[in-house]
Amino acid sequence: MKPSIKEQLPKKIEQIENMIYPFLPEEKGLQKTVLTAMNYSVKAGGKRLRPMLMLETYRMFGGEDLSVIKPFMAAIEMIHTYSLIHDDLPALDNDDLRRGLPTAHVKFGEAMAILAGDALLNYAFETASKAFCGDAQDITTAKAMQILAKKPGIYGMIGGQTVDVEEENKEISFDTLMYIHNNKTAALIECAMMIGAVLAGASEVEAATIEKIANKVGIAFQIEDDILDVVSTSETLGKPAGSDEKNGKNTYVLFRGLEQSGEDAKQYTEEALQLFDALEYKNDFLRELLLYLVGRKN
Repeated sequence: MKPSIKEQLPKKIEQIENMIYPFLPEEKGLQKTVLTAMNYSVKAGGKRLRPMLMLETYRMFGGEDLSVIKPFMAAIEMIHTYSLIHDDLPALDNDDLRRGLPTAHVKFGEAMAILAGDALLNYAFETASKAFCGDAQDITTAKAMQILAKKPGIYGMIGGQTVDVEEENKEISFDTLMYIHNNKTAALIECAMMIGAVLAGASEVEAATIEKIANKVGIAFQIEDDILDVVSTSETLGKPAGSDEKNGKNTYVLFRGLEQSGEDAKQYTEEALQLFDALEYKNDFLRELLLYLVGRKN
């Protein structure tokens, strides 16, 4: 009997970590403290969802050269981790627990946490640049680099985070909420899957379809996150439950209620899978992963 996606994930996560950990900096030199804070935050655990989505999309489109994809896998996990470090800071969400461990500012102090986040963002691009090899593949790698630069930026993740912070404790429209979710969460998932597709040689039309799939997956993922913040516990989540309400965050659940939010998450996932199934390329594990994300517990 084929193992379930839940049974497969621990091994998949271990494989991902074996690919990305070698790219982390050595903890030595006068700047050792910030290097230690960087590595602590990356190695604190997590689903490794974004590098996993990148790798599986790369494989789906026929990508085989791991030396090209691995630097980008490491880079996107660094970018994701930097965003979490900064999200947790006292000036933003002021959370003291992440992935079941003390957050970076609790462990290393606020100044060092800020520097660790800055360092991870910068080091992500230094890492991704290792995919350049001096041949025709570099044109495709440059396109992937453009995606890596744009999606987490001011017209992507940072843009969404900005609106999220500015609109705390305020009444906003549903359209504004969707702007936040489309950018703060979905943009990085779009980034991961699009880079996987582009590096494997997907056409512009195919990459655009992957972007649409990833967007719907990202929205479903964020809705589920909003639901879990209400119904789950800090022990299960590995971060403080109820933090959205504590911080005056606008969430999908506030607009749509728990039951309808769950239905909407399923609808977004079904729409993503319809687009996914229409592609001529297949990856059964990736399809199951997209479906699993809506039913997760943390």
